[in-house]
Amino acid sequence: MRRYKNRRGFDFCDFEITKREIIASVVIIAVMSLIGVLISGKISEHQMDKNEIYNKAAKIESTDLFRYGMDTNVGNAFVYGALEAVDTVTYPEIDGEYMYVEKVKEKYTKHARTVTKTRTVNGKSETYTTTETYWTWDVIDIEDMTCKELSFCEITFGSDKFDIPGADYIETIKESSHIRYKYYGTKPEFEGTIFADLRDGTISENTDFYADRTIEETVDYLESGYGTVLFWIFWIILTAACVYGFCYLENEWLE
Repeated sequence: MRRYKNRRGFDFCDFEITKREIIASVVIIAVMSLIGVLISGKISEHQMDKNEIYNKAAKIESTDLFRYGMDTNVGNAFVYGALEAVDTVTYPEIDGEYMYVEKVKEKYTKHARTVTKTRTVNGKSETYTTTETYWTWDVIDIEDMTCKELSFCEITFGSDKFDIPGADYIETIKESSHIRYKYYGTKPEFEGTIFADLRDGTISENTDFYADRTIEETVDYLESGYGTVLFWIFWIILTAACVYGFCYLENEWLE
């Protein structure tokens, strides 16, 4: 806690802000704002460069044009079509076939923790510690399977060519009162859009697949510019933290 004697300022609970600290805080905010504008400008420039790439990219919605684009090195392109697992995977104990499936083993485990409590003894309050036990399901093993091949627009690729959509919860199977398995899987077929570099008869590695989005919806999503908004949210919080930390310190050098 800060303590002051004969200082003029404003009291805020456990610390005081002096007039000179207020002036210094305004300077901090001004400097952080200037830096934020510069960084935000760089982010906006990067987004504009990306938007130019998106706007110049080819828009393809047929298998023949997709194949032609890969064979003629058309470069960046948005392609709409069906993404399907050629060789689906699953575990025998669950129903269904999947593009990707994950099996998570969990154990019901006992833990202990020290807890501080308060009690009244002879009219006086005192604190003491005690040990409490609690149980949680803890992950002890994870295994998964991914199909080896995927078909997009009726053309077969290795599954490593795509960033496969995320898995959804399937079900939980208990082996005993203390062991259970949770299953997650990615369904075997999607409609959606990819953004890829079509070159040398194939597509770029780890191509993003935007499930359930048309080409127009994918372009709008990629051009949304959320990066700038997220940056300013982070920067405002950081600036506020810097000002608070500065005011909380013993700034005797300002006197």
